[in-house]
Amino acid sequence: MFILKKVFSLYKEAYSGLPKEAWLLSLVEFINRTGSMVLFFMTLYLTQTFNFSTTQAGQVISGYGLGALLGSYLGGKLTDVLGAYNVQKISLILTGTGFILLELMISYWLIWGMMFFVGMVGEALHPANSTAISQVCPPELRTKGFALNRLATNLGFTIGPVVGGYLALINYSLLFWIDGITCLLAAVIFMLFFKTARPLQEPRAASAPPPRSVWKDFYFLKVLVFTFLLGIIFVQLFNTFPLFFRTIYGFKENRIGLLIAINTILIVLFEMLLMDALKEKKLAKVIALGVLLFGTGFALMPLGRGFIFAAFTVVVWTMGEILSIPSLATLIANHSDDTVRGKYMGLFSFAFALAVTVGPTIGAKIYASFGPNALWFGCGGMGILLFLGFTSLKNNRDSKD
Repeated sequence: MFILKKVFSLYKEAYSGLPKEAWLLSLVEFINRTGSMVLFFMTLYLTQTFNFSTTQAGQVISGYGLGALLGSYLGGKLTDVLGAYNVQKISLILTGTGFILLELMISYWLIWGMMFFVGMVGEALHPANSTAISQVCPPELRTKGFALNRLATNLGFTIGPVVGGYLALINYSLLFWIDGITCLLAAVIFMLFFKTARPLQEPRAASAPPPRSVWKDFYFLKVLVFTFLLGIIFVQLFNTFPLFFRTIYGFKENRIGLLIAINTILIVLFEMLLMDALKEKKLAKVIALGVLLFGTGFALMPLGRGFIFAAFTVVVWTMGEILSIPSLATLIANHSDDTVRGKYMGLFSFAFALAVTVGPTIGAKIYASFGPNALWFGCGGMGILLFLGFTSLKNNRDSKD
């Protein structure tokens, strides 16, 4: 009983103190991400239904990334004009509609164009959501706020891939309809909870000094480069990762979905606890360990076979993801000034979107030209380089960074 009480106390402490708005924003994210199954199975859908080559499928995913690249920039700009809540509502409605229409596309360029559109309107949500989280959470709770938001995202992914894998065995069309409907459902709930948009921070006073230029913040620019490189590894989950386990391990779609479910279950169970336990540690050091584990997990994949070994590799890179991704968002939010935080979070989203744009094509090209082992060992090498990069970061503004 003592152990159970201790565990309960740890979870209670990890989840305490967050404002209601942070929970509501995360609830909408959970509902939306529950249906985010199309992107994960898109490569298999295109290669099996339309006989696209691996390279063509990668180009379509890169079309999504190109739209996301534009959307991350537009989302940040529109947040300043329309407000974070309005941008999120519009994004959810257009994304849901786009996924439903995507199922009707039958040619390469129509599919590519609709993926570009879905990527653009979908990615516009994230800088607005990050800005809203950073505004509703005071600085001392910001790490928890980002971790809760990511927890909601990954809890949605726990359900989505498993359901998506079984739906794909029945009919791939179901993926698009359910993904679209869940986006629209998230928009409805968002509008019910946030009936009127309201400013979350006071405008900068006219007498206040102008904010520093983002482009002269070399610490931040280095972090952006590292974020982009980490994103190149991360985006393989939606492209070559399922292809590898389908063709090399011989797994069917439902088993591949279960692998992703292991990832998200671990995140749901342990991310908030770890973020709370490591809150006094320097963020750059935590991120460095995370990126090393992330690359190592992918590098292990060619070294074995069977579901148990595959699940072990997922556990390794999941631990890396838990340590690196939420800490990275917090590092950037803490490093930025209040008056330019939207720009910083927008460029953070932009760096990931750029990785989504070029990452699938790069990964698919390496996979097809040099073999899957070269890709996964390359991810391991990139993890080592990122580890060295993050451990070398020096920030004079905040010792916690």
